Amino acid sequence: MTEPMLPAAVRHNSEARDRVILIVYTAAIFTSALLLFSVQPLFTKMVLPRLGGSPAVWSVAMVFFQSLLLGGYAYAHFISQFRNRVIPVAIHLVLLVAAMLTLPLSIADGWGTPPASGYAFWLLGLFAVSIGLPFFALAANNPLLQAWLVRTGHPNGPDPYFLYASSNIGSFLALLSYPVLLEPTLTLRSQNLVWTGGYGLLILLIAGCGYLLLRSPKMDIRAGAADDTAAAVAPSWMLRARWVFLAAVPSGLLIAVTAHISTDVAAAPLLWVLPLSLYLLTWVLVFQSRPLLPHKWMLGLQPLAIAVIAILLAYTGTANLLVMLAGHLISFFIIAMACHGELARTRPDARHLTGFYVALSFGGMVGGLFAGLVAPYSFSWIAEYPILLALAVLCRPRVIERVPKWTRWYWLFLAALAVALVAPAFASGKIYDWIGINRMLIVGDVAAVAAFAALVLRAGRWKVFATIVLALALIRLYPSDDGRVDTVRSFFGVHKIQVTSNGQYHVLLHGTTIHGAEKMLNNDGTPVTERPEPITYYHQSGGIGQGISAIRARKGEPLRVAVIGLGSGSLACASQPGETWKFFEIDHSMVDTARDPKYFTYVSKCAPDLQPVMGDARLTFANEPNGTYDLIIVDAYSSDAIPIHLATREAMAIYKSKLTPRGAVLMHVSNRHLELTSVVVGIATANGLKSWSYSEDSDRDAEYIFSTSVVVSAREPEDVGSIASSQDWTLTEPRPHQRVWTDDYSNVLGAVWRRLREGED
Repeated sequence: MTEPMLPAAVRHNSEARDRVILIVYTAAIFTSALLLFSVQPLFTKMVLPRLGGSPAVWSVAMVFFQSLLLGGYAYAHFISQFRNRVIPVAIHLVLLVAAMLTLPLSIADGWGTPPASGYAFWLLGLFAVSIGLPFFALAANNPLLQAWLVRTGHPNGPDPYFLYASSNIGSFLALLSYPVLLEPTLTLRSQNLVWTGGYGLLILLIAGCGYLLLRSPKMDIRAGAADDTAAAVAPSWMLRARWVFLAAVPSGLLIAVTAHISTDVAAAPLLWVLPLSLYLLTWVLVFQSRPLLPHKWMLGLQPLAIAVIAILLAYTGTANLLVMLAGHLISFFIIAMACHGELARTRPDARHLTGFYVALSFGGMVGGLFAGLVAPYSFSWIAEYPILLALAVLCRPRVIERVPKWTRWYWLFLAALAVALVAPAFASGKIYDWIGINRMLIVGDVAAVAAFAALVLRAGRWKVFATIVLALALIRLYPSDDGRVDTVRSFFGVHKIQVTSNGQYHVLLHGTTIHGAEKMLNNDGTPVTERPEPITYYHQSGGIGQGISAIRARKGEPLRVAVIGLGSGSLACASQPGETWKFFEIDHSMVDTARDPKYFTYVSKCAPDLQPVMGDARLTFANEPNGTYDLIIVDAYSSDAIPIHLATREAMAIYKSKLTPRGAVLMHVSNRHLELTSVVVGIATANGLKSWSYSEDSDRDAEYIFSTSVVVSAREPEDVGSIASSQDWTLTEPRPHQRVWTDDYSNVLGAVWRRLREGED
């Protein structure tokens, strides 16, 4: 039966109306997504200084955003059930206007200072009170506007998932533009004002969407196909559970991979948005009517991507930053594409659209909760990354095994392989040593077996899963660290205390970066009983040691010193009798580690009565009396993950105010991935200080005495004593075209680029 012909004028008006509907709805969803995902790095960057710039702030922020996304989707699902179209339009516009009244974005009153513990839950409360309402309103727009489009009677209404792709294009562009365009060019205040203006524009667009809906012929979202068709059958609970699982795994992986790559660089939007941008790009690609990357390709590449990450986790060398980032991010992208492709393949009819999005957001929240909140309190090491990597295998669809007469023996083969590789881990000997030395090769071989089983044999997903579990278990059973290792995990990261195989050194590490070390045995094997000598970056012949000696000699009297960052407590033994040294630390686990003589004895032997000031130094140090200290040592940068808020013009102004008239600020800026010397020189010059830089390779790494990069800043050359005339120190001027970092502005991408271009000093 053919559709009746309409008069030409009516057909023209109908086509024009459809075109307007498509433009307005697409613009609204695009703008909403742009705002939704640009607010995440924007507001999180505002919060970072409250908690020491910890990468965990972003993990908790992601948990909040994913949880509120679920709330927004559930709200959209609920109000979409009203048959009266005026009610949902009116409710949503009132919600948007109410949220607009809370702008511009700011940290809510009473949430300026974090508590002594329970940081994650405090952060969730801060986010909820400060931006909960506007984010909730934004979160509902995507499924709600798609449901409205269906009810307008638009020809594309029966399959509105293309708007989900438009939404994620907006999200992707927002995140990608933040570190490349917004962060380097606009201050936080300017970003905030632009965002607020965009929110006002969005309200007008959604009002236009509501107007077009109300002017359209009445149509129920549940109308369309006959009730006895397959499309009308509600999805089963098993299918809904599968949707939740498929959404949870890549969501958790997103947080895990972000934490992994940001630990050794910086807690900054640059590295937050890269994984999240790729994550959103996968949603764009899988919901296209003709996917640019076919789903079967992604399923084929997924086992290889999992194998690549397993090899990278087993790798212990020092590789180029871009190579390591590319390996983790491209592999994560492929895994997420495979999972989200399965979701797109099994998506329901438009009548179950909002319920589908609720399942997706619930899965996203579950994955985020596991990786962002449960895992940090359950494991003493970063276990969530390999766990989620293995679970990604179970996201593969069921298949008919290609060679069942071979694969039926697979479990027996895998058990034998596991015994051969796992048993030596519980005994010492040549086999253990050989596997330990060749751990990356062996892990790679086992991961390759998993890929072969998945792609060539088409083995069941549980067999591939078990093989990947074996590969990842070998990384843990044969650690790369030389000697015994204890791990301590807190909100601020995982710290490892390594005892070298001969017991001579105890080493403190965060990620792959050494924070400090102590020589526990003399070269003849006898215990060190005298006052410990600071080593690593703090040796008396290095930049920090020279800086302390020069200021001490210049004053000629006992010093008053403030140290931001405790680490292993090395600098406690740089003090001399009669001097006053005060330490500022944010991480209680670091204090406990430094105080425990079974790990380090610097504190117990040199400062047994140490009572560090706890909390973020930007907040606690500001409370110190002005004009107090002869020397301020900022040692928060010995890890490559830097707290940016301690290297701004405003931070240096605080340091300067606490100095005596002839005092100096010494900042440790050693870093593999970021060039920070010019940053410190810039903020010092902005405060009327002169700076001298030092960078020299000690060539004594075997003794745990490392090269250091240090900047000393003071009012006059006479204030730094012998440093001003030393050939090892360089009076350094600010770079003419480099913008000074402030609390409102920082450019991590520029610091990374300078390090790549200039290399390490």
